Formats: sequence, C-alpha cells, structure tokens
Amino acid sequence: MATVAVHSTHKYQQAIHARHHQLSADESAALGGDDQGPNPYELLLSSLGACTSITLRMYAERKGWSLGEIHVDLRFYRDEEGGEHIERTLHCSGELEVAQQERLLEIAARTPVTRTLLQGTAVATQWK
Repeated sequence: MATVAVHSTHKYQQAIHARHHQLSADESAALGGDDQGPNPYELLLSSLGACTSITLRMYAERKGWSLGEIHVDLRFYRDEEGGEHIERTLHCSGELEVAQQERLLEIAARTPVTRTLLQGTAVATQWK
C-alpha cells in the first residue's frame, strides 16, 4: 500500500523518499539536531492529520456538505505515568450542523491512519 525510503544525510538529518516526493526529518537544536525538518513525532502527527483531513473531505463530498477549509490540530504527549496520548482537534470554515459535526467526529475516529495507530501495528525489522 505504501513504501518509503529513508537515509541519513548529516548528523540526525534524514532524507525521506516517498514515490516522487522528497521530505526531510531532523531533531530540534535542543536535542542536538540542526532543525532542518520536522522530528519523527511531528511527521507521525502530520500523517494522522493529513489522513483525517483527506478522509473528512472525501466523506463530505459524497454527502454534498461544504466544509470549507479543514484544520486538524494535533498534540502528542506523555502523561505522568508514561502513557502516550494524541489529542486531535477539528475545525472547518464551512457552516455545519451539530449532527454533521458529530458524524465527522465518528468518521475521524475511523480513518485509516487512526485505525493503524489504535491497533498497534506490528513492525518487523531485519538487516539486509
């Protein structure tokens, strides 16, 4: 379904290749990086946010709803016990009825990337 290649370029900087697209990742200066791109958790949140926005747009188009601009704000944090959490806040510039907002919240809870994160997808790693 998706493949990505990542290779290190300088210190903590990473070049990311996805199909014909190129992105970068790095750590902040506070963590010893050069801050030349989002850190890995910011990229994870970006994936979730993009999937959420795209899925909501597709659903709304099928329903004939005008969402206007979609904004998805995300925050990753660890609680005092070490539990990891993501907070996701949605906003659309279009006028929506409460029932539409509630339905979109249900849809957001079932986006493909949301499901992947919630099910704890297995990761197999090997040397080549």
